[in-house]
Amino acid sequence: MYVRDVMTREVETVHPDTPLKEVARLLVQRGVSGLPVVRQDGQVLGVISEADFVLREERGPHPRHGRLEWLFGEDDRAADRRARLEGTTAGEAMTAPAVTIGSERSIREAAALMIEKAINRLPVLDDGRLVGIVSRADLVGAFLRTDDDLERAVRHEIIRDTMWMEPDIVRVKADEGVVTLGGLVDRRSTAEILVRLTSQLDGVIAVRDQLSWELDDRSIEPMGYPIREPGAASIAAREHADHRG
Repeated sequence: MYVRDVMTREVETVHPDTPLKEVARLLVQRGVSGLPVVRQDGQVLGVISEADFVLREERGPHPRHGRLEWLFGEDDRAADRRARLEGTTAGEAMTAPAVTIGSERSIREAAALMIEKAINRLPVLDDGRLVGIVSRADLVGAFLRTDDDLERAVRHEIIRDTMWMEPDIVRVKADEGVVTLGGLVDRRSTAEILVRLTSQLDGVIAVRDQLSWELDDRSIEPMGYPIREPGAASIAAREHADHRG
């Protein structure tokens, strides 16, 4: 699943010169925790969020974490922090630069980026243009895929399109996001790849492996020789694809 599949397309934005009072009003009215700050040409400059307003509560002659800077002078980072605290517009108080993501990136990449940067939302860009915004809540929603949808995805996206196998070779059953795989495949490596790919499917909570195989190829793989085409791991699937071609 991609970011474009879960993002919010109608995005409320503010300009760099939007007063903070207006930003606060929009956050409350729209029921959102942050807004992208964009220039007239559509370039995303940063994000103004509830956290930026909370940060302003530290203002005072001697901020608790800024006493040394007050006594001995401040570095660039401290100066930037002070400027944000004293700012009166979105452009002055926003968090910048903006951390963004492309609409064709996977939601797993979006989740990893949010965790890495400790943020709750990402402006979504296409060719540098803002096309939406994705939040942590949107990513959680991806796990609400129905069991029927998950079963179709495993059979078609993984077994047929990735592994080059007939979908009915493997028994697929999803129950509350837990996918059970069963049946007989040609090789042990095929079974392991099927389980791994299924576990990476968006919306899958866990995979129960009930697969068996005709050949345990783990003991005959040359040491240090990589499998270059893990998606085409099944010999039977290759032969079937050749016959069809």
